[in-house]
Amino acid sequence: MPPGLWERCLWLWGPLLWLSIGSLGTVPPTTQPKCTDFQNANLLRGTNLNVQFLFFTPSDPSCGQLLKESSDIQNSEFNASLGTKLIIHGFRALGTKPSWIDRLIRAVLQAADVNVIAVDWVYGSTGIYFSAVENVVKLSLEISRFLSKLLELGMSESSVHIIGVSLGAHVGGMVGHFYKGQLGQITGLDPAGPEYTRASLEERLDAGDALFVEAIHTDTDNLGIRIPVGHVDYFVNGGQDQPGCPTFFHAGYSYLICDHMRAVHLYISALENTCPLIAFPCASYKAFLAGDCLDCGNPFQVSCPRIGLVERGGVKIEPLPKELRVYLMTTSQAPYCVHHSLVEFYLKEKRKKDTSIEVAFLSNNTTSSVKITIPKQKLEGRGVIAHPNPQCQINQLKLNFQVPSRLWKKDRSTIVGTFCTAPLPVRDRKKMVCIPESVSLQASTPVFQDLKIACV
Repeated sequence: MPPGLWERCLWLWGPLLWLSIGSLGTVPPTTQPKCTDFQNANLLRGTNLNVQFLFFTPSDPSCGQLLKESSDIQNSEFNASLGTKLIIHGFRALGTKPSWIDRLIRAVLQAADVNVIAVDWVYGSTGIYFSAVENVVKLSLEISRFLSKLLELGMSESSVHIIGVSLGAHVGGMVGHFYKGQLGQITGLDPAGPEYTRASLEERLDAGDALFVEAIHTDTDNLGIRIPVGHVDYFVNGGQDQPGCPTFFHAGYSYLICDHMRAVHLYISALENTCPLIAFPCASYKAFLAGDCLDCGNPFQVSCPRIGLVERGGVKIEPLPKELRVYLMTTSQAPYCVHHSLVEFYLKEKRKKDTSIEVAFLSNNTTSSVKITIPKQKLEGRGVIAHPNPQCQINQLKLNFQVPSRLWKKDRSTIVGTFCTAPLPVRDRKKMVCIPESVSLQASTPVFQDLKIACV
């Protein structure tokens, strides 16, 4: 701050502050209000940590009960025999309450019979990002001390589930580290990337921080971390460029934050809706789209992992994998879930050049498509298509044999082959549904076929 600036500010604001402080002396003391909201920080108030722990119950999910002393906890409806969800927000550039927090609290309370405690550290997370990062250790210690009070009341370490958003995910990881990885679960919603991609395991979220750690990645090319940090890491739509988010800088703040916050909205939607957000293990997103990873037999054996409050994400194997990348696609808006399908086309005869075919599913004014390529001198090409409706609700299939356009000559090539499909996970290739007759496709001329698949 330039010399003399503080004195000038004090000269300008001092009388007003003195009047405000003096007027407080005339107000009779009051009891603590029943409901406490998140704080708003600004430069005049300062940016000290000033943590609040707000307890929410199903009977009044919009009323946060401030838990300051052990007596506050004992006088609340906190039930040590239930699981406890601890929600930790991340960096707050403008010092305001997170816009999504109320909805997440309500969704958790509706989805499970649990204690919900939101950690308000708006004061310590506002202003400059790097200052917020410097507060992570101090905040983690405060949360750890608070949890020790709950443990004294009979709560078990394994019943604690931390849901951390962005920078809050690494806060959760550090708290878990202080408890030697014995907390039940940590869910990182697009864990922050800046300052953490090359951080040590002690400084960031990792699989050793809880009995089960999962992370949902939606902005790995910007604000989110690009490396796996849990037992299971969901890379949604490859982990970046979420459908429906702005792709141009002129969209302003939404362009900067949309992909990053999609993890939060996906998680909330998974709690509010019954359609599952299922993911599949694969070496890369490109390999997943190419149809190289069709089930979860390796390593999950029984069922595929899914986003939400399913115990351990539905992962039932021991020992747990570490830093396992799983992939899924979504739609552009809630409830986001899709049905993944394998699509294949088998040529009757090999060709001397690559063959590209656009495959589209049509239902209820919704169209989903994918381009599959059959390499030269090969007969089979395949890919994965994502559609909001299950296969039995798809009305038509569209196939389009695509060739490079030439101004001087129209390509009239024709290919003949068979189309087959199956919903993921594909455990038995013999159960694929194929169009009974061979399909003849002329270059750049779409062919429509009815797709009649019975609902199971």
